[in-house]
Amino acid sequence: MHFKWTIDQADEQQQRQARELGEKLNISVVLARQLVKRGITTESAAKRFFRPQLGDLLNPFLMRDMDAAVDRLNDAIGRKERILVYGDYDVDGCTAVALVYQFILQFYSNIEYYIPDRYDEGYGVSHKGIDYAKAQGVSLVIILDCGIKAHEEIAYAKSLGIDFIICDHHVPDETLPPAVAVLNPKRLDDTYPFKDLCGCGVGFKFMQAFARNNGIPFSKLMPMLELCAISIAADLVDVTDENRILAYHGLKLINQQPSVGIGAIIDTCGLSEREISMGDIMFKIGPRINASGRMENGKLSVDLLVERHHDAALRIAKEIDEYNEQRRDIDKQMTEEANGIVERLNNQDDQQCIVVYDENWKKGVVGIVAARLMDMYFRPTVVLTRDGQFAVGSARSMAGFDIYTAVKSCRDLLINFGGHTHACGLTIRWSDVEVFKQRLEEYVRQHILPTQTVPTLKADAVIDFSDINKRLLHDLKRFAPFGPGNPKPIFVTKDVYDFGTSKVVGRQQEHIKLELVDSKSPTVMNGIAFGQSAAVRYVKSRQSFSILYTIEENIYRRGNVQLQIEDIHFN
Repeated sequence: MHFKWTIDQADEQQQRQARELGEKLNISVVLARQLVKRGITTESAAKRFFRPQLGDLLNPFLMRDMDAAVDRLNDAIGRKERILVYGDYDVDGCTAVALVYQFILQFYSNIEYYIPDRYDEGYGVSHKGIDYAKAQGVSLVIILDCGIKAHEEIAYAKSLGIDFIICDHHVPDETLPPAVAVLNPKRLDDTYPFKDLCGCGVGFKFMQAFARNNGIPFSKLMPMLELCAISIAADLVDVTDENRILAYHGLKLINQQPSVGIGAIIDTCGLSEREISMGDIMFKIGPRINASGRMENGKLSVDLLVERHHDAALRIAKEIDEYNEQRRDIDKQMTEEANGIVERLNNQDDQQCIVVYDENWKKGVVGIVAARLMDMYFRPTVVLTRDGQFAVGSARSMAGFDIYTAVKSCRDLLINFGGHTHACGLTIRWSDVEVFKQRLEEYVRQHILPTQTVPTLKADAVIDFSDINKRLLHDLKRFAPFGPGNPKPIFVTKDVYDFGTSKVVGRQQEHIKLELVDSKSPTVMNGIAFGQSAAVRYVKSRQSFSILYTIEENIYRRGNVQLQIEDIHFN
């Protein structure tokens, strides 16, 4: 894919603020400008940004219904009721269940957890799950990362004498399910100052409130922060405000003192000899936690996250790793099949969105395939498979286009749906797939902007190799943890040349290991361009070119700089 580059331009005031801030903090103007772009213009604000404090977490009782949720949990414990912690089968749901279950278990033993089977029960609250709760004598269900639209199911549970506390972060309907408490900062009537908590984050706030109400020291909550960091990274919520505080301290724990379960995952996926980043969670740890829910049942991931014995944890981690390998094979095959469908469309270039379906595709992998197709074609994408009389699937879109609202425009066709601006899940009748496809195409055509269909990479600054050194790398690392809302700074260097030693690497010779020079520095800069081996003949042509990249630490030579090159433009 050919990307258009845009370079962020600082105005005169921002440049002045960056110079002043850089002098006060003793950092380069290039990085001081990144602080100004984030709205950080004073020395004190910069210090809070670089050293997030747990004391700055918001009062959990600012969230609507928090009092009712804590009161109901206290009553359940006081009356020795059986409690069921219920959650979605993805990373956010599994980490949330592990967090709430483990925290309450420290003080109360009449509690268990439940993850619905993706293939047998589907997403969210199921009648089977409620019937299981009834059979186990459960009278309180704490549901995490789902439930916000489960009106009929929660009404059914209520008729059986089972109360629900909902901890969710998905966009709610105008009316809420009949739960005793609905914790969701996205509620229209909720004035909680930070709206972008993940499901695990909402669960954490619930436990924070429960601890505060019962005089439990915050130190008891500290081990739970690693689960928050994993969920924040994997669920792609903004790494700002409370999420930044939770992720910062959670990553510290993961790197210094991981739990037995997380440690087993780290060992299994080969990360034990390096500092874990949000990227490692996104691409290594998160997919493994997701894998059991995609292939079999997500409960296995929670079993791992709450396991206290190393040998048992390692055994489960290896089993999950095998599921992840199976998922990758199926993902590759489904992506190739889906891409083939798109390529065979006669009017493919005229389509503003992509809707593909096949009744034999695996339900647990359609979201990944949707994301891959969206990356390939840079259009809103829906991938569906068959489940009896229904089509179930996932939608993904690029930044700037609201796929949730687009899918919602077909509300009369939807049996179930929910999600976020850039990702959602849906269920429709199999017989309605073609109608849905036409209606979604019509909506997207009317609402998408021409600029949203152009693959664009945005750089923060143009710099020379002479600007890059170990000090810059050290200061850049202080901006972490990175993610949406706090992206890793991206740079452009123009007129660079191959030093003569760049080469293709990788099992399938798909990457380029680069050694580059520019005209303003004698330094030879090392870089890696993943998946861009097709460009090697231009790189080796002795002609100048420009690179767009992030600055990384070489994982094999700690403290040394390496460029991760996202795109190459030839002059």
